[in-house]
Amino acid sequence: MATLLLLGSCLVVGIFIGAVGIGGVLLVPALMVFSQLSVHQAAATALFSFFFTGLLGAWLFARRGTIAWKVAGPVCAGAFALSYAGATAGVRIQATILMWIIAAILLFAGLYIMLPKTQVPGGKDKRYGAGTLLGIGAASGFGAGISGAGGPLFSVPLMLALQFDPLVAVGTGQVVQIASSFSGSLSNLSSGAIQYALALPVTLAELIGVLAGVRIAHAAPGNYLRSAAATLCIVSAAGMVAKTVS
Repeated sequence: MATLLLLGSCLVVGIFIGAVGIGGVLLVPALMVFSQLSVHQAAATALFSFFFTGLLGAWLFARRGTIAWKVAGPVCAGAFALSYAGATAGVRIQATILMWIIAAILLFAGLYIMLPKTQVPGGKDKRYGAGTLLGIGAASGFGAGISGAGGPLFSVPLMLALQFDPLVAVGTGQVVQIASSFSGSLSNLSSGAIQYALALPVTLAELIGVLAGVRIAHAAPGNYLRSAAATLCIVSAAGMVAKTVS
């Protein structure tokens, strides 16, 4: 029963990853509950699996022409540069403190995304410099490495808060997964925390979910994607707080 519940959770995670970019944050607690992994083993195994969900998600988005590579490139460069450092730092931070930090970031991001936005000159075509994009990537990569939750957990809310087009934010998040998970997993290799035998069925279930999630992303209106991302951020933050105080 525990195995079925875990695979079902992975399927849901994959759907969320494909549809709104965010979803990896749910995999770490699922691995801890249904597979009895430690927080560090769960984070490392989850981060490893996101390399493959990122490959599939990026390919599916690219086929539809919905990845803005001029945006995704600098964001991914920043994510790759800092994810290794994040994973290295993660093993040294007390789990409770880390969960509170991530919960606070998620809550702020979710509430900010839900605020009414004033139309800016250029609307969806608003441009940001390479420095801003690198900064988004660096924050996302470090957060992904330290938490094992995946880069889109941070990049998508940040990009939506900066009023990027929702589909651009989600598409960039797919590519960010590849950079952040690869770099962070390099650090986790030395600790032996990645559970490869468990990672195989977990990843396969996630990939099936990603296939469905990408279809949803390209069928749903942008405001629905924003609302879904914001809601998932807030719910995830509440879940982390509940787990910490329980």
